[in-house]
Amino acid sequence: MPEILNKLDYWSDRITDRLMRRLPGPRIHIPISRPMVSFTFDDVPDTALTNGAHILESHGVRGTFYIAGSLEGQVEPKRTLISRDGCRALAQQGHEIGCHTFSHTKVSHMGRQRLSADLQQNKDYLDAIDPRDDRRNFAYPYNAGSLWGRGIFQKNFQTCRSGGERINRGSVNPVFLSGVEIRQPESHALGLTGWIDTLISEPGWLIFFTHDIAAQPTDFGCTPETFERLVAYTLERGCMVLPVKDALDQFSAGRPLS
Repeated sequence: MPEILNKLDYWSDRITDRLMRRLPGPRIHIPISRPMVSFTFDDVPDTALTNGAHILESHGVRGTFYIAGSLEGQVEPKRTLISRDGCRALAQQGHEIGCHTFSHTKVSHMGRQRLSADLQQNKDYLDAIDPRDDRRNFAYPYNAGSLWGRGIFQKNFQTCRSGGERINRGSVNPVFLSGVEIRQPESHALGLTGWIDTLISEPGWLIFFTHDIAAQPTDFGCTPETFERLVAYTLERGCMVLPVKDALDQFSAGRPLS
């Protein structure tokens, strides 16, 4: 029975993914005149600060870190999640702090009332660390969106990022931006420079996402050497590298098109 339920959940996510990208609704326009890259982190293990943020800063750029408040300081096999002080350090160092829900639960598994309460709880958590008057950006836990929750996300966030392994170009749904994952095996992570080459030949907005940056990464992260190579290559090839909020400002895509 669990295997059947997992398969049903998988196909439900796939169908939702396709519908979220295609259904009519608010759109933002991604210019294709210059290649834009954002480096983002989900969950935010402490090595995303000590290694990931450090590498970005050494190249004079910043990233977006999607925080789920309930994960604060948790110790898991092969990773420890960022502390409140670590989250505050990211903001002080000029990185963007985004929302990843509070409970780190699939949003499709929460009803409207629970989802709204969860998002408010994380807003309160993040605002106590990094006060913000404007809407934050959001990343879906497990890259899984929700059709019925679209209105809630449109109201609360500038953008919401999923996965999809594609570059954002032209008119796109702001509550379901695409992302490309930096993850194991290391050979896969090393090969991601090919995405930069594709972006150069056909510009758009490429949003990378990963988790830990460690010498012995989890399945959802990579080594510091690989991340360093990818950031350096991105800049060498002439891409503009900005956090999500600054990328939106750069090409004035922070509001829906009429």
